[in-house]
Amino acid sequence: MIRRVAIITDDPGWHGRQLRRAFAARGWDSLYISLQDCYFDLARARNSLVIPGFKNCLPDAVFVRGVAGGTLEQVILRLDILHALRELGVPVYNDARAIERSVDKAMTSFLLKRAGIPTPATWVCESSAQARAILLRETAAGRELVMKPLFGSQGLGLLHLKSGMKMPDLSKYAGTAYLQSFINCAKGDWHDFRVLVVGGSARAAMLRRGTTWISNVAQGAKCEKMQLDENMQRLAQDASRVLGMDYAGVDVMRDLHGELYVIEVNGIPAWKGLQGVCRENLAQLLVDDLLARKLTQVGMEMVC
Repeated sequence: MIRRVAIITDDPGWHGRQLRRAFAARGWDSLYISLQDCYFDLARARNSLVIPGFKNCLPDAVFVRGVAGGTLEQVILRLDILHALRELGVPVYNDARAIERSVDKAMTSFLLKRAGIPTPATWVCESSAQARAILLRETAAGRELVMKPLFGSQGLGLLHLKSGMKMPDLSKYAGTAYLQSFINCAKGDWHDFRVLVVGGSARAAMLRRGTTWISNVAQGAKCEKMQLDENMQRLAQDASRVLGMDYAGVDVMRDLHGELYVIEVNGIPAWKGLQGVCRENLAQLLVDDLLARKLTQVGMEMVC
């Protein structure tokens, strides 16, 4: 029996093609599925979760490559679909809970701090007055801050706040202020590190060298091959474990004193830049991990 996987994405692109080839290499069929097209039909006698392309059955596994944005209600419904798949015994890689924890920077920072994982000092609030007070207090002490959208990626919307600068209008940040201590990695030599953790193990890493202090590939950073040292490896693995990730892109910075900090944990990381400096087929690595770990956990047979 040919087994079938749903690759959750609204824009398959390069990553989708890589995953489809990797699944095919293992004898699996794959379909690109948008969560916007999935729905609940509780009037049906069986399989009340409707996944286009799977008729009266469910996928044997699900690989989450993207969750489209939308209204709060739309996003919750899309995550509900992923929650429901897990409740029905379908392996979901990464599952909804892991995605919720990682897409929300406040919860990511809270969980990292609670677990004792080095991460920059962070403040999250809705009050403009509180945010201004934090900025004034920190800059008066000679420290700088970074303001980020609570939900955001690819380095978009980041603002470097220094002494004498005003707090931006919170309406431009969906009414929330996520403030993080600025980590100075090197004067004029802006860079950070991306570590890909798969199945609990750090399997690949790269140095991202930015043209500005924002070191995202989407913002023009260049990817460089690097040797992953033991401390960074352990730190990335710990961060992934704390957030309950099957796979994760862990962003790490080293300050001028040599101290390492986890900046973010990405639950749906891109790996095109990393693949360019890595010999191993990363899509195949991800697919092999899903099949090796998650399929053995399935306690029910998906029959169409």
